[in-house]
Amino acid sequence: MKTIAIVSQKGGAGKTTLALHLACAAQAGGFQSAIIDLDPQASAAAWHDSREAEAPVVVALPYTRLAQALEAARKGGAALVVVDTAPHSEAAAVAAARAADLVLIPCRAGILDLRAIGTTAQLVKLARKPAWVVLNAYHPSANQLLEDARSAVAVHGLAVAPVGLAMRSAFYHSLTAGLTATEYAPQDRASQETHALFAWAQQQLGALTASWYERRGGFPRVYCQTWEWAISLARCQYDLLAMCQTDIVSCLLRMLLVQGSPRG
Repeated sequence: MKTIAIVSQKGGAGKTTLALHLACAAQAGGFQSAIIDLDPQASAAAWHDSREAEAPVVVALPYTRLAQALEAARKGGAALVVVDTAPHSEAAAVAAARAADLVLIPCRAGILDLRAIGTTAQLVKLARKPAWVVLNAYHPSANQLLEDARSAVAVHGLAVAPVGLAMRSAFYHSLTAGLTATEYAPQDRASQETHALFAWAQQQLGALTASWYERRGGFPRVYCQTWEWAISLARCQYDLLAMCQTDIVSCLLRMLLVQGSPRG
């Protein structure tokens, strides 16, 4: 399992937008993903409440429970967990960065946003994890502005990811509908940028591994709204591997019981 932390001490940088789009891109690519929402405003969780699809799983909790949530996600079979953090919360940002394999810092390309990135850069350095700045909500044709942003970020010892998320209406309209740009407008440039950014993130993380079931077409899966049910399902799946060799009838019955059980 790989973990990406989305960190910025400035509000309005686009952390939740980035977290949701990366997780959904991973899910669309066949990797079971989850989002841990550490922001007290729980914007990611509210987005999931308005969504018809169960996946990706979104869980809102305090940063003091982050380690337990990550362990539950690992046991539940997640290939990727994206941690969405709150602004102005140094403790949560450091905890998320230390738990992550990759730290992404969304930042608008305006001078005030770029100047404010210094505090976030200092927190990320404490975690000693690979970190990149992802430029967000910039004008698609603002080439010189992007070059200036790269120079400004380099002062803090950070590099800018080669792919960003430009200012496109699909990013905003999709979230209102409980979707992401890749689902709302698959042919839009916003969708292309999202897939390109996820592909780049995969390169930074190394290969994500699909679960045993996903690689073989998979048993029908129940996407869970609670980590307790995710762990219960994972334990049942592991039991099935042992049962298949000795009692196929009992194995299938056990799977049916799992699918019919009520969710927490």
